[in-house]
Amino acid sequence: MAGIYVHIPFCKSKCRYCDFTSFPDKLCLAESYMACVYREMAMRKSELESKTFDTLYIGGGTPSVIDEQYIAMLVAAAKRNFRLSEGAEITVEINPGTISQKKVDLYKKCGINRFSVGLQTAVDSQLRDLGRIHTLNEFITCARLLKGENFSVDVMIGLKGQTIDDILKTIDVAAAFGASHISMYALSPEDGTPIYTDYLNGELPDSDEVAQMYAAGCEKLKSLGFERYEVSNFAKDGKRSRHNLNYWKRGEYIGFGVSASSFINGVRFTDTFDLDEYFKCILSGALPVISSEKIAGDDIKDEYIMLALRTSDGIERAEYKALFGKDFCDEFSAQLQKVGIYLDISADRIRIKDQYLFVQNSIIVEFLSK
Repeated sequence: MAGIYVHIPFCKSKCRYCDFTSFPDKLCLAESYMACVYREMAMRKSELESKTFDTLYIGGGTPSVIDEQYIAMLVAAAKRNFRLSEGAEITVEINPGTISQKKVDLYKKCGINRFSVGLQTAVDSQLRDLGRIHTLNEFITCARLLKGENFSVDVMIGLKGQTIDDILKTIDVAAAFGASHISMYALSPEDGTPIYTDYLNGELPDSDEVAQMYAAGCEKLKSLGFERYEVSNFAKDGKRSRHNLNYWKRGEYIGFGVSASSFINGVRFTDTFDLDEYFKCILSGALPVISSEKIAGDDIKDEYIMLALRTSDGIERAEYKALFGKDFCDEFSAQLQKVGIYLDISADRIRIKDQYLFVQNSIIVEFLSK
């Protein structure tokens, strides 16, 4: 099965670390934009009629900042144009500062059954420094609105002035208020974002400190019953994100909206990042794709290895041989001599040992063709 992603690029304000395609000053265009997204879906209907989609993920930006009716209409458009599996996972990202009981009620009524909440940290001063619009109390209010629902919480580490105790507190708060899934990831100071200046000034924790934060967070999550199934993702039993798992297994997905990416029939393609260009394409009846690449040969193998080794399951040897015609250990015997100490190697699979998963990039690169 495949996944559907829809990008909602609007937000109240731009966070200091954000390099995603988002527009804090164009909320007035939300109605026109959503109409174009519905139209883009209809334009793809015939080419995708043979596929069944198991997940729908509405991300951003801040999807919860726009009128909830648009989200309900989006879910209806997805169901109208594509075949969704029975019990499909339908997720919407929400910001604690933009949610209400009315919105939650309509989200549930239209079929949304999973929520992704951007907490980041339970320390208000750190939230302000990040440029987040919510407070800890607003997160608690949001979590209470979602009581009994399946929801995930984002936790960010490596923040200015952050301590390990701050991270443990954030995890405690997320778990105490009902999160069944927690994504814990390190702040990435991207060039061109305001927080990059903090990085250049040496105001952010260094890599060793971030690694210690991650290790402490992992232990805390484990003690609370969260299983790590990917380097940044932890879930209670049965609560893994099916949408994200599809990405890590190189499953197919179709993206709609400005900057959305897709991987269908071995081709990876991306919609324009320019909002005006997106409008022009859709209104003229043209798909807004700006780049397209057929993934073949070593690129397929590289993607498979890179994604599989990020997960706790690692590479299944039988699957690898079925896909690529060789046993992984035979093909990479020289590389295993070099980095095998960091791996658990069994008759069934190869996976990175838990204590080295946070630095998996330096291990994975040894197995890539370029």
